[in-house]
Amino acid sequence: MEEKTVAAAVVVESEEAVTRSEHNVDDNRGYAGNHQFCRGVWGIPEDTKEGGFQPGAAGEDDGLASRRDARVRGCDPWRSIRLLLQRLQGLVSCHEVAEALEGEAIMGRFRMVYDKLSQALDGMPYDQLGVSDEVKEQVELMNVQLKRAKRRIDTQDMELAMDLMVVLSKRDDRDTDGAVLERLAKKFELQTLPDLRAETRAIKKLVKEKGGQNAESTQQMIDLLNKFKQIAGAEETNGLSDVTLPKYLEKCPAWMIPDDFLCPISLEIMSDPVIIATGQTYERRSIQKWLDSGHRTCPKTRRTLAHLSLAPNYALRSLILQWCEKNEVELLKSDADQDSDHSEHKEGIPSLVRNLSSIHLDMQREAVKKTRMLSKENPDNRVAIAKHGGIPMLVSLLSYPDSKIQEHAVTTLLNLSIDEANKQVIAKEGAIPAIIEILKNGTMEAKGNSAAALFSLSMLEENKDMIGDMNGIPPLVDLLQKGTIRGKKDAITALFNLVLNHRNKGRAIDSGIVAPLFRVLGDKNLGMVDEALSIFLLLAAHPDGRTAIGQSSVVQTLVQLTKEGTPKNKECALSVLLELGSHDSSLVSVALQFGAHEHICEVERSGTDRAQRKAKSLLQLISCEKD
Repeated sequence: MEEKTVAAAVVVESEEAVTRSEHNVDDNRGYAGNHQFCRGVWGIPEDTKEGGFQPGAAGEDDGLASRRDARVRGCDPWRSIRLLLQRLQGLVSCHEVAEALEGEAIMGRFRMVYDKLSQALDGMPYDQLGVSDEVKEQVELMNVQLKRAKRRIDTQDMELAMDLMVVLSKRDDRDTDGAVLERLAKKFELQTLPDLRAETRAIKKLVKEKGGQNAESTQQMIDLLNKFKQIAGAEETNGLSDVTLPKYLEKCPAWMIPDDFLCPISLEIMSDPVIIATGQTYERRSIQKWLDSGHRTCPKTRRTLAHLSLAPNYALRSLILQWCEKNEVELLKSDADQDSDHSEHKEGIPSLVRNLSSIHLDMQREAVKKTRMLSKENPDNRVAIAKHGGIPMLVSLLSYPDSKIQEHAVTTLLNLSIDEANKQVIAKEGAIPAIIEILKNGTMEAKGNSAAALFSLSMLEENKDMIGDMNGIPPLVDLLQKGTIRGKKDAITALFNLVLNHRNKGRAIDSGIVAPLFRVLGDKNLGMVDEALSIFLLLAAHPDGRTAIGQSSVVQTLVQLTKEGTPKNKECALSVLLELGSHDSSLVSVALQFGAHEHICEVERSGTDRAQRKAKSLLQLISCEKD
């Protein structure tokens, strides 16, 4: 995203320079240039006839005739540069989610345009164009900016990568942490419904351009957009289902659904379409929320509503139902059913909270189980449970001598911690020591959920220190070593968040994190190689971490990954090797003993853009070491 910021500035200043250049060129020389220059850089055919003077045109004076050989036949160099700037502008407005998930391909397009622009400006025939010194200076300044942007090393945003991994890997019975989603939405600038609508249109366009290629990446984009819609206030998915892609999109991709079937507010297929005063159609629940918030305008047209009546759009509903039946798509619950469910749930929350302290074990167990389900359903329930005093009750149940109650209680607190305010309350109520105790001695599922709860709570900086001070890191390392696949994944995400804190780096190293992390690198079933390498990279910033990671066996595995890993594996492994070698040149020698030079050279030739930059830096280190 840093590349896009630079590009945006270049586009603005470049367009201004080009405009001034066009205005400063004498009208009779406006299209003068070098034929080979334009053909070589832009690949423009010689027989192009669009625009410009033609040799022998009426009114051509001797001065112009003398410059005929330098003229571009049908090619305006400024116009050509404008076309490239338009391409660059298109990349600047590129799909934010696509950029994150397919960053290397998109960044490659940036650099291709940079190269062509820079090449064009290097060969600009200023004398033949007759531009002023001032304009020449402006264009040369623009060229310097392009080259500076191209040289810039965009270090990997590890937090962004981990946040994406956490959000996209959630496929269990727990909600994704709201703070992670909000942080991602803020980074992508996708916090409002208009922005999300624009992004959805951009993704649809991208999918059409790809012709169905890279389906996994496309599915991830849709997953992420749907989660962003939820935190932006769009209509939520049904009841107890996961916060993931709506059911109808699992069978029918979003870009195949007719636009008229989608609510302009929620961007989801309408189950109860209604018409408002302006004639626009919305999902009943979505537009009712809009009106209940005090708005008296149409969300789409911004026109003031003459009245607030909602008329059912039976014709559209019939078309939607027919389309759903034909495509085997299951609609979400209707408006009335959902409102009824939510109303019943809200009314039952006070009594459920009271039953959490019941003297009857069966009643207590049932209450905590239902509270767990409600805490997952929607944000309103999470707020209501906290408002009615549920958090202190749940914290007290963490120490209850019943493993099932403990498991439900810690999972409920995990779900409640999605709300930012609840995070602080949960910590203040003393939940962290009890959660750590469950992490040590609870059931395997409870341990995994405890790790996830610590990950969620550690979103607050003060909680990172607290968890470290209370010895929360050793049991996480133990879970990473002995847990189930899901438990190990929860442990890795929690540990990554915690070792962002410098003091916790030393604690993790002292807890023996390197050995189980090293085993993760060879665990194909776990599929967390990049995440483990990201933690290695954080630990390598600590002196003790470099000592632990700098073992011969670890370095050998890192070198092996640069040879046989995925493109992302190679990129991450090179990052760790570069960090290690930058602080201890002897580790460069160790890597060379395992044949690193050949693999690094190969990545430098054919790796991702970022991997190539890491490889070049490593080769420079190797060169210095040899000298």
